[in-house]
Amino acid sequence: MRSDVNKINEQTPYQDLTEGLQMFASATSVEFNTGEWRTDTPVYLKDKCKQCLLCVPTCPDSSIPVVNKKRLDFDYDHCKGCGICAKNCPFGAIVMREGR
Repeated sequence: MRSDVNKINEQTPYQDLTEGLQMFASATSVEFNTGEWRTDTPVYLKDKCKQCLLCVPTCPDSSIPVVNKKRLDFDYDHCKGCGICAKNCPFGAIVMREGR
């Protein structure tokens, strides 16, 4: 089934998609840049960040990478701009900006 998933792209008509495709091939969202849907963009203010990492588990898209227990800038390829991270940051280290 994995080979069928690799043939799907942003131009694939919905009629060619298998209903419930995610159930057959998990983690396929990595292959799609869903961040293109974003209308608002979170901005990471590194100088205000205390590395509490409270933003990381609240991100529904897993778009806040962590390396060596330190958060990095956003994965804008997959961030949909929901703003949950900004609402949960107690230090104001994430602000929302209009547009992509």
